[in-house]
Amino acid sequence: MNHWIVAPIVLPAILAPFIIMVLRYHLDLQRIFSVAGVVGLLGIALTITAQASGGDIQVYELGNWPAPFGIVMVLDRLSAMMVLLTALLALPIVLYAIASGWDERGKHFHALLHFQLMGVCGAFLTGDAFNLFVFFEVLLIASYGLMTHGGGSVRLKAGVQYVAYNLIGSTLFLFALGTLYAVTGTLNMADMAVRVAELPADDTALLRVGAVLLLLVFCIKAAVLPLHFWLPASYANAPLPVAALFAIMTKVGAYSILRMYTLGFGPEVEATQGLIGDWLQPAALVTLAVGAIGILGTQHIARMVAFCAIASMGTLLIAISLFTETATAAALYYIFHSTLATALLFLVADLVMERRGGAIAPTAPMPQSGLISALFFVGAIALAGMPPLSGFIGKLLVLDAARDAPDANAIWAVILIGSFVTIVGLARAGTLIFWKSHDAEHNPPPTDGDDEAPALPAPEPYPGLAFTAVFGAVLGLVMLTLFAGPALTYADKTAEQLFTPDDYISAVLGGEE
Repeated sequence: MNHWIVAPIVLPAILAPFIIMVLRYHLDLQRIFSVAGVVGLLGIALTITAQASGGDIQVYELGNWPAPFGIVMVLDRLSAMMVLLTALLALPIVLYAIASGWDERGKHFHALLHFQLMGVCGAFLTGDAFNLFVFFEVLLIASYGLMTHGGGSVRLKAGVQYVAYNLIGSTLFLFALGTLYAVTGTLNMADMAVRVAELPADDTALLRVGAVLLLLVFCIKAAVLPLHFWLPASYANAPLPVAALFAIMTKVGAYSILRMYTLGFGPEVEATQGLIGDWLQPAALVTLAVGAIGILGTQHIARMVAFCAIASMGTLLIAISLFTETATAAALYYIFHSTLATALLFLVADLVMERRGGAIAPTAPMPQSGLISALFFVGAIALAGMPPLSGFIGKLLVLDAARDAPDANAIWAVILIGSFVTIVGLARAGTLIFWKSHDAEHNPPPTDGDDEAPALPAPEPYPGLAFTAVFGAVLGLVMLTLFAGPALTYADKTAEQLFTPDDYISAVLGGEE
């Protein structure tokens, strides 16, 4: 077996407790091992992506128990791509957290970070639905610790809300798994796909119930309206480097929809027909619209970026809901873009808040305003989908994929109008934050209702490493734009692999299917 498949899970799973038990009183050593661990994860991700790019689907059987009796990890193009995205995102974030001092404002930041990476990579690699639930719970525990890092009543309140809402999702997940197990007798994804296809038409009512519950769970994770209420306050009140890492969290929900509904609940399954197009597509359209309106209406920069995350998820799920190879390829390209762009804006928002508070209103000039405003401009045009960056390519691909859809006019209208509203909202914020200034002592800026007292300006600007980390995210967007051709080729082949699930099933089950 190829042991590289489990390495993205094993490495952070070993490193996180090592940091807690051995290095808990040595912050400098924590930082060294944490950065080394993320660099190692990136190297592993590049290795398995190269292995998966040939199209072979590889399976790792834990304990040498074959599927469907044992738990398996599966490496294909999609899982490799998502692990690579996770590693690419983690590196600038851990460097920024070190440079900005966020990692020393509370306890166990680096251990929690690696537990988070373990959960994310595990969710992307698992071939078992119950194991997916387990990794979701690892994500929930680690993300709660990261959210409340640094303390504060507002942050604690947002963290409790986040946990409560996600526990509802976890409960629904268990109900969905129980229902599907009762119908199919298995929780292995490939085996479930085989048994779903063999079910008689008169015995599929419970199967549809389970599929609907599963879709609700993934929509909660992806912050689809009206299941998005946890996201704005949670992301806005978390430490913003943590919120930047959370840019991958909503993509776990989107990934799970792609994995489960191309594998076992596709349009050829009569019991689950219409779930994606009839249910997910309208919700995605409204999610994009509400996200864009939130960008325009909020008075706090962190909440504005949180609404940017919601709007980008709306665009992504519109592409997924079209449920074609072309649209899925566009969605895969857009996943990469939107994750990097959202993380970039969260890091820029932290640079702003540490210098002049988070209110979108004129204040006294802040240090390094020119450089930060340039970074904000790059992130804004990327998330809004303006040329020349990858956001423009991603939205163009989604629009092109929707040309032949029954609701093509509505999709085009919502995406284009949403992009325009997003541009206006981001331009308004940039103008008020960077171009207008006044005497803050006599005219204090307004504060958002969910925000604590405005942050005081940093006594000294962050060192250059913080800006290096932010420029790393910018570099990712530039590279995704320059190498759009190879990226789209990989996305096309990944979509083709997703829509031929027989290869996945054969690889996992071997001669048992």
